[in-house]
Amino acid sequence: MKLGFALPHMMELKALTQPWELEVTGLQQTELVKWAEGLGYEMVQVPEHHVIPNHHLDLSGGFYFNALTGMAYLAGATEKMRVNSCIQLLPLQNPIVTAKAISTMDWLSGGRVTINFGVGWLKEEFDILGVDFHKRGTMSEEYIKAMIELWTSDNPEFEGKYVSFKDIAFAPKPVQEGGIPIWFGGDADAALKRTGRYGSGWMPFLTPPDKIGERLDWIRSQPDYGGKLDDVSYSLSTGAIGEGHEVIDNDLAKGGKPKQQVIDELGWLAGMGVTWSGVSSPPLTSLQGWKDHVQFVAEEIMPAVADL
Repeated sequence: MKLGFALPHMMELKALTQPWELEVTGLQQTELVKWAEGLGYEMVQVPEHHVIPNHHLDLSGGFYFNALTGMAYLAGATEKMRVNSCIQLLPLQNPIVTAKAISTMDWLSGGRVTINFGVGWLKEEFDILGVDFHKRGTMSEEYIKAMIELWTSDNPEFEGKYVSFKDIAFAPKPVQEGGIPIWFGGDADAALKRTGRYGSGWMPFLTPPDKIGERLDWIRSQPDYGGKLDDVSYSLSTGAIGEGHEVIDNDLAKGGKPKQQVIDELGWLAGMGVTWSGVSSPPLTSLQGWKDHVQFVAEEIMPAVADL
């Protein structure tokens, strides 16, 4: 199992964000991601929302990056660390523009990009951006096929309801052998089927961790399963967030546990099929306290779970 690095102040989510994080600046984040790379963390993920309606601010907060911009910046600030989204809202941006941003980032970074797509859940965000919320699944299905065509074909051509192109050149292509690793976030059957068709990774959100193995078996049993699903990302803190960013009191998500308990919990997740995870922070009051926690995880937890 690998442990991802969670930068502080990537969002202001009631269920996860601690008050001290609100003072962390972008310049500090730049130094922190370089520092974490030196500790051995191999991936950082960038959450995304474009707008949050005011009535949802208490739970969701209003602070979110554009995932692709944040990923590109962090890739430029590091040398080895992979960058990913958590998640990038696939139906809310033109797929040709999205595909170009991702392939540019992969080319410039020497092949360090993974992309984690989701269809979105916040209807008002879609309404404000003029995208039909009820068609987001069919749009996402078409968009992902179009992007794969752009990334892999020497003469890209695609005909769909929402996007079409032919007689075009598209470069740079991704430099990674096999193309961009594509993950999908979500729990509905449609999302899991899409994961099986196109994905190399899955990020469950509302799926109970003890059901992850069962759902993985279901994905792999589908007649159109593509055979590429290797990674499952589920942080110990995930269970603190419910539907609509509701705050959940979840023992697995709590920080500050003894070392062996954390190792045992990560081992249990590995047994469910999880390959990427993260360790919840205890209640803290300062950036230095958080850095001490991150270094403890790198030195004491990461080596203990590396072979899980």
